[in-house]
Amino acid sequence: MTINVINKKCDPQAAKDKKLPTNSFLIEYEDEGGVLSHDIAISDSKVAVFDHYYDKYKKGLKNIVQTEGRISAKLWNPPKKKKPKAEHPLDPPPAPKK
Repeated sequence: MTINVINKKCDPQAAKDKKLPTNSFLIEYEDEGGVLSHDIAISDSKVAVFDHYYDKYKKGLKNIVQTEGRISAKLWNPPKKKKPKAEHPLDPPPAPKK
């Protein structure tokens, strides 16, 4: 079983997004520095998420809950990262900063 972490060290309020897939989980854990962190991961089973995070953080793993996602896992597409707009060769150069 595989898991796909879609949001690392995020705000736990991100799990309330209804545009997430139904098979996504909010994971609460303490990282190596003892800082409480949250991830959102996609997996077919909660057991696979537990195995992955327990192997990584041992006793630092605090909680795993399902997100509020409503989109079918088959229909969900991850958000695309926006590419920076390419400069057109005829655009004037930017003004110098003072």
